[in-house]
Amino acid sequence: MEVRTARPGDRPSIRDVARRSMQASYSLDPKTIVGAIEEWYDESRLMDVLEDDGKLLLVAEHRDQVVGFADSVVTGEGTAELLWLHVDPDYRSEDYGQQLFEATRDRLAERGAATLRGRVLADNADGNAFYERQGFVKVGETEVEIDGTPHVENVYAEDEQVRLEPVEDDGRTVYVDHEDQERGSVAPFDVVYTSEDGEDLYGYWCSNCESLSNAMDPMGRIQCDACGNARKPTRWDSAYM
Repeated sequence: MEVRTARPGDRPSIRDVARRSMQASYSLDPKTIVGAIEEWYDESRLMDVLEDDGKLLLVAEHRDQVVGFADSVVTGEGTAELLWLHVDPDYRSEDYGQQLFEATRDRLAERGAATLRGRVLADNADGNAFYERQGFVKVGETEVEIDGTPHVENVYAEDEQVRLEPVEDDGRTVYVDHEDQERGSVAPFDVVYTSEDGEDLYGYWCSNCESLSNAMDPMGRIQCDACGNARKPTRWDSAYM
């Protein structure tokens, strides 16, 4: 088995692995899965990901066949997120997911990302258990659209990475997670939670001008009113384009 950087010719195989993996892992309607594959993994968007220096797409190859892939993104100075990790169900007993995870973490570390977070849908029991086996803990929840329907997504981080800074906003104490970031046009946005346990999203902290921005439009866009810093997409679905 070889883990390598994805190539343009891998695009049909990546879509097929994603489809088979989602069918096996998620309690989603078949029509929803088809819509998600068309939305996230069409050839033009995959090509954009392969050409983006801030993103990393690795594939696991067995006898010249792509059997898994890991999609991750550098979100800020020293931080990165593993967005999706899919393995063909026929090959899940071969530890390919673990090897993809370790290779992703090593490649991101080479790019200067010492802090790694992971995201997985809440209803994917195996995916959540996978992060727990890596020594990660759930630090929050967010929402992702799949074929136009919102789904809860759990956010995981290594235990020692969890550090929340209390800040005041109009007389209320909220908590900034400087290790959980979204890419911005000028500087990253740090995620802000309503409580110290990091369960409920409050908004975002602009690291460029150090001000709070808790307004997001229906398409998932954030813009800092103070300095104009704007949130860049990290996902492939239309909510982030």
